[in-house]
Amino acid sequence: MTSPAPEGAAAGIPPSLPERFPYRLVATDLDGTLLRDDGTISQRTRTALTAAQAAGAHHVVATGRSVRWTRHILDGLGYRGLAVCGQGAQLYHAGEHRLLTSVTLDRALARSVVARLEEELGPVGLAANRDGLDGDIVMDARYAHAAGGIYRANEDDPYPAEVPDREALFAEPIIKMYLACPGMEADALSAAAESLVGDAVGIVVSGPSLVEMLPLGLTKATGLSLAARRLGVRAADTIAFGDMPNDIPMLTWAAHGVAMAGAHPAVRAVSDEVTAGNDADGIALVLEPLLVPARG
Repeated sequence: MTSPAPEGAAAGIPPSLPERFPYRLVATDLDGTLLRDDGTISQRTRTALTAAQAAGAHHVVATGRSVRWTRHILDGLGYRGLAVCGQGAQLYHAGEHRLLTSVTLDRALARSVVARLEEELGPVGLAANRDGLDGDIVMDARYAHAAGGIYRANEDDPYPAEVPDREALFAEPIIKMYLACPGMEADALSAAAESLVGDAVGIVVSGPSLVEMLPLGLTKATGLSLAARRLGVRAADTIAFGDMPNDIPMLTWAAHGVAMAGAHPAVRAVSDEVTAGNDADGIALVLEPLLVPARG
């Protein structure tokens, strides 16, 4: 990620960078972590990440968003590295606009899981995230009604299409599904689904109103480990930042996991450190002291 010249507090990072920067990989979630609430990255955070890269670290974005929902953000930021997308399902090379790996959800299994959930919970709204560089999101009318549509961090995000027939959700390969149940908050729905079908699929909360169904065992840590292998680094070389339960595997995989202020309680509970929020340069506040050469 390229950055303009440093300004303000970030200008305090000296031009002579430390040779002993303690991490070789800096992994950041996007929404609620790297991105401010207006969808931008502050100059201070840009400068800290650029300095970490100059000191020998790689920066990898790890997001629940699929490539289609991530690509325009990365392009706008000038990001050219690897990105873990779709909760680990997709490894994307932003500089080459190329999908390197992709994992799909078994659609027959997904159908049976949904049937099991509806037996116990009643009607469930569904949305499907299709596979591929241009894989879009489609939702049934029940999901649109229950969840009010897929969360979008800013108005430039593509909006999912509503399909008249639920079977259309399964017409193409998919990387994950979104679940909604009238009257159930995300944490409650996630807990119920986990108890009912957690031995068949992964269930995770990825946003204030987002519950996702994934291939069993797939997490951001899965995708991040693939990225790390390609970059020649290890979990022991990694610092990671996040704010929602879908970030927990990544934060616990890394040598040092950092929760943003206002993070989900489950994230704060497993993190090694809690920093300021995404609108208050939380990432920069952690990285900057590590970028100051030791004296003496």
